[in-house]
Amino acid sequence: MSGIQCEKKFYLGKNHKKLNIEKDKASSATEAIFAQGNLVGELALKLFPDGVDATPESYYDFQKSVLQTDEFIENGETIIYEAAFQYNGVLAAMDILVKSVDGWRAYEVKNSTSLSDTYRMDAALQYHVITNSGIELKDISIVYINNEYVRQGELDINKLFTIESVLEDVKQRIPGMPDQIRRLKTVLSDQVLPEKEIGPHCNSPYDCEFIGNCWKDVPEYSVFDIKNLRSNKKWELFNMGAVTLDQVPEDYSLGTNQLMQISSELNQTTIIDKENIQRFIREFKYPLYHLDFETFAVAVPLFDGTRPYRQTVFQYSLHIQESPGSDPKHLEYLAEVDGTDPRIKFVDRLIEDCGTTGDILVYNIGFERGRLKETIEAFPNYATDMQKIIDRLKDLMIPFQQRWYYTPEMRGSYSIKKVLPALVKGKDVSYKKLVIGDGGTASSTFSQMLNGTFDGDPRATRQHLLAYCKLDTYAMVQLLSKLEEV
Repeated sequence: MSGIQCEKKFYLGKNHKKLNIEKDKASSATEAIFAQGNLVGELALKLFPDGVDATPESYYDFQKSVLQTDEFIENGETIIYEAAFQYNGVLAAMDILVKSVDGWRAYEVKNSTSLSDTYRMDAALQYHVITNSGIELKDISIVYINNEYVRQGELDINKLFTIESVLEDVKQRIPGMPDQIRRLKTVLSDQVLPEKEIGPHCNSPYDCEFIGNCWKDVPEYSVFDIKNLRSNKKWELFNMGAVTLDQVPEDYSLGTNQLMQISSELNQTTIIDKENIQRFIREFKYPLYHLDFETFAVAVPLFDGTRPYRQTVFQYSLHIQESPGSDPKHLEYLAEVDGTDPRIKFVDRLIEDCGTTGDILVYNIGFERGRLKETIEAFPNYATDMQKIIDRLKDLMIPFQQRWYYTPEMRGSYSIKKVLPALVKGKDVSYKKLVIGDGGTASSTFSQMLNGTFDGDPRATRQHLLAYCKLDTYAMVQLLSKLEEV
């Protein structure tokens, strides 16, 4: 599968793993994805209980699993987990192999809510190896997450999972499989690094772990950083020889904001629309509440009324200013990891802390408003109070999104992580100093704490979570102050 994406990636992965500069940088988010995948895989086994397990003791010792699988089949076992097969130097391990009345059926489990072309190709390779190993498959299916399932009470795995046959699609891919395998074996046997220019394949279907090696000649700020420019147009510019922003042809078709980004960078000019900023600020009603949420999303819903991968609130930070320029008061909430639904106390505290008057500032109103509406769906008895909070929301992102305030340091972005260091200098407001410095890490860390896969210091980690969310709303206080200056 790696070779289908890129022969160079395939070769490096087999012969030069040390060039994988990301291998020692496994993030909390990556670890959470693996942990979640393992949990989904374990739950899927319950669809076909009481099987025997051919999982190897070591990931690199699947040969024993191949022999173990043969032995299980000879002994008449009808449900085998991690059944492993080898044919013509190609190994395939199937998550679940089941012998029914009419023959063997294979099931591959994916931690996803839909079927991708990659999954289908993966299944075709497995089918090719298994059937050529002497096992006739009556069917091959992919088991994936049903994101329409709403949990009520005990988890219903039959509703959590969707089982979809891909047999017909697989059969159409099989004729080309031997040539693909032969081609990739040649890549390895030649012992020469394949020549492959960078391109869209570097990130499709997955980000390549060797991208730092292949992209070393692409500058840190390039045409790939032009905001909201379609991928095909970025590659068109690159293939024309326009790598840096100053190399973009003047007559190349770009949007107004994209042209502004390039012009600002080349001329090192800051753009400030005082009139619109003044109009925006004058509409605020005090006391002003600077609010930010943190959420987590897991494949297996943990609480009643939640769906797979639905964003669930667990934390907020509030900085409250009684009047323009006043020192803010800080309030915060972080759910306990005790098995209870974090949304209930979250909502109670939020209603209390937000008071009844004054505007509530958020950064990217769609996110917070969406989460608040979801809490109304889950807890209709809070609808009146929550709707009042929704009605008071104002979006601090607007001046930066609309380019009323823009500096070259923003590099086309209006993310608070880019805007803050660009506008606020000499302040103790750096995300880089934090142990948890982004929303993805906060989300995945809390997810791991919930499902019991977190192996860090819970008490210290809670403080890191609080510090991160607090900085988000303190950053909003600082950005508003900057807008007030102009």
